[in-house]
Amino acid sequence: MERTIAHIDMDAFYASVEQRDNPALRGKPLIVGGRPGGRGVVSAASYEARAFGVRSAMPSSQAQRLCPQAIFIQPNIGRYAEVSSRIMEIMGRYTPLVEPVSIDEAYLDLTGTERLHGDTVDTARRIKAEIQQRERLTASVGVGPSKLVAKLASDYDKPDGFVVVRAAEVRAFLDPMPVGRLFGVGQRTRERLERLGLSSVGSLARCPEEVLIAHFGPHAGDLAKLARGEDHRLVTPEHDPKSLSAERTFETDVEDVAELEKCLLALSDTVARRLRKAGLRAGTVEMKLRYDDFHTVTRARKQHESVDSGAALYRVAIGMLHELQLEGRKIRLVGVGGSDLVRGEDEVQLSLFHDDSVERGRRIDKTLDLIRDRFGRDKATRASLMDTED
Repeated sequence: MERTIAHIDMDAFYASVEQRDNPALRGKPLIVGGRPGGRGVVSAASYEARAFGVRSAMPSSQAQRLCPQAIFIQPNIGRYAEVSSRIMEIMGRYTPLVEPVSIDEAYLDLTGTERLHGDTVDTARRIKAEIQQRERLTASVGVGPSKLVAKLASDYDKPDGFVVVRAAEVRAFLDPMPVGRLFGVGQRTRERLERLGLSSVGSLARCPEEVLIAHFGPHAGDLAKLARGEDHRLVTPEHDPKSLSAERTFETDVEDVAELEKCLLALSDTVARRLRKAGLRAGTVEMKLRYDDFHTVTRARKQHESVDSGAALYRVAIGMLHELQLEGRKIRLVGVGGSDLVRGEDEVQLSLFHDDSVERGRRIDKTLDLIRDRFGRDKATRASLMDTED
């Protein structure tokens, strides 16, 4: 049986949600991301802004130079996540095999759903139409016999595209593409391939495998298989993330250690809240620091007991910060994270030597979660952060 894999990719997701919710923004160049006067970056750009060359991950200052008339707004991740969950729910009604890749895209395995929903291509088209009807947002959809082909097909005719590639059409579809379009081919690999005269996917597919191995090592065989459209990866339903983190890039470099400590506290609270909402706890606490010369250091500490409170994350992170001896150093970015994640229990079993302050802290965190969920994040915060939080 030929597999039918769909890749559904929402078009300019953050910007599209903002334009949908605010009619005054429709048809205008919109950039969701950091302020152009600082060191922010573009999280998303509407297609009106993309026409000027604005792209995701571009520094906001560069985006403003390319498109001076652009409207900049701060991202509202909570709202985007809420819309994303409804979109994923729509997909899940047609197949249990939904693999979210990010907040705005997912793979679906529609193989074998014909008895319930009819032709698989028609099913993919119905999913696209239902997303547009229910959420008033467009998605680009690619349908093919593998994840590789489905992903390339969804990119082929954006925005609002729908491209189907049958198994017999894979080579004709892939061969003319630039070799850099293949998964796993970064800039350096692309440049090396082009120096060998392999600038298209078709030329790579036809190249003898021993030649590729001689230049790129034993993994070159996998690259050749992708060029031939051979991709047997399965669609894997959503699983728990391996880590959660939050970071902040400062508008101007920071030397004041007290300011860094306050920022670490705010980030620790943010990560802890995300852990609790996901029902997870972190077995390892991580801290990240980037100096003004862009040198980046990371530290990690394994915990005897997994944690999900901001206070616990902060105690470990602040200890790692102080170990770095920052006197006179300027800091550009600071971050906090949790990894080695495990499923948390509603109540942590108390040990013989359990610290009552830990349990009190968890009760406070849960109360803050309830307040913020009901009234908004800015309605409850630590007193020590009131002069620093945005």
